[in-house]
Amino acid sequence: MLWRTRTRTFDLSRRGLIMGVLNVTPDSFSDGGQWVDFDAAVAHGMEMLAAGAEILDVGGESTRPGAKPVSEEEEWRRVGPVIDRLARETDAVISIDTMKPAIAQAAVGAGAEIINDITGLRSEEMRSVLSETGAAGIAMHMQGEPRTMQKAPHYEDVGTEIRDFFRQVFAACLASGIEPMRLAFDPGIGFGKTLAHNLTLLRNLESLRIGERPFVVGVSRKSFIGKVLGSDDLTDREWPTVALTSYLRERGASVFRVHEVKPNGHALRMTEAMLHGATAS
Repeated sequence: MLWRTRTRTFDLSRRGLIMGVLNVTPDSFSDGGQWVDFDAAVAHGMEMLAAGAEILDVGGESTRPGAKPVSEEEEWRRVGPVIDRLARETDAVISIDTMKPAIAQAAVGAGAEIINDITGLRSEEMRSVLSETGAAGIAMHMQGEPRTMQKAPHYEDVGTEIRDFFRQVFAACLASGIEPMRLAFDPGIGFGKTLAHNLTLLRNLESLRIGERPFVVGVSRKSFIGKVLGSDDLTDREWPTVALTSYLRERGASVFRVHEVKPNGHALRMTEAMLHGATAS
């Protein structure tokens, strides 16, 4: 299973990837404000790379439930310098976490290789950015929008509806001239889903696959873990996240978007050794 960015091709059949979350925002649910300072953000990116991250996902607009949108100017002020610095000074693959085509275009110009779109590449303009730049794209499913997505989300059949959504997006991307190997899909855990929806999707991840494309999953520190545990303490979600990295690699996930890189990377490599035999990192 190959996933192609602008300059690299990842073979994900036997070795998954850790994507480190770099939120350059004051209000993200997990670490809002912690890395909003430019120097702190760059230093944290370097730390995640040293811990084993191969992709850094840089975001300048919170997508937590109830989050308010920010302007293009403010979003770029937050992420632009960070992407430019990391792209120039490291060999990391940089991903831009945005729903705005103009930000995606500028980020690729600054050195980003992946566009991570929580609105699922539904925008013709966003698909045009992918087609024109050769960037890789992640199409995530979200019901509604961040401000309202967790207000009584409902599906007749959550797996069927999300698979159909992926099928439609895949067809639209191909029609826009996007190479299939540049695409990956994310079921959008916690984005317009109840606890039951989330668990169903994770349990049946492989059934959602379209076009033999890889899955990106983001479960790190999310509230559904706290609901299972009966705890509001974010630190209680760290080791369950690690457990899910191992479980979801076995269930077919390939790219893991996490806050704590090292333990999740260790879980990923150990799981792959069990599945495929030990290989050099």
